[in-house]
Amino acid sequence: MNCKDCQSVFLDLLLDPAAPSHAAARSHLESCPECKREFKSLEATFALLDTWKAPEPSPYFDQKLAVRLREEQAKAPEGWFERLRSRLLFNTGRQLRPALAGALALALIVGGGTFANLSSFGHSTPQASAAVQDLQILDKNDQALQTMDQLLQDAGPADDTATPPAS
Repeated sequence: MNCKDCQSVFLDLLLDPAAPSHAAARSHLESCPECKREFKSLEATFALLDTWKAPEPSPYFDQKLAVRLREEQAKAPEGWFERLRSRLLFNTGRQLRPALAGALALALIVGGGTFANLSSFGHSTPQASAAVQDLQILDKNDQALQTMDQLLQDAGPADDTATPPAS
């Protein structure tokens, strides 16, 4: 048995030293001076704890406690800030988790929206002047007229010799 295994059995040896299952640990204690020293120290600590007596409570403990409870119940309620402070100091945080999650989500949405707005801020398209816009409209009209001419030419008869020229 190695020292680590023996040290894990120390408490069992202290509580039931005559148990037959601890023979290997007892033999290791006889051969290892360091483990024996630690076991003796643990034995001394347990012996000291066995001699310690807990102090008896005061004979008027219950009455004093009842008086204090009545005083606390009769006291005026704390203000809003004091209740919030004590709730933050003395709770486990389980009540605040949904509020914190909502605040974090709101911060992410606002931050993401601000970033999206700032990223498109520098890349705005320049506005064309009125003259350029007029030329673009005329170009579109010219394209429309050319398309209409082509359609009218295609809609005409295939054989021009059959029709007499108009005078």
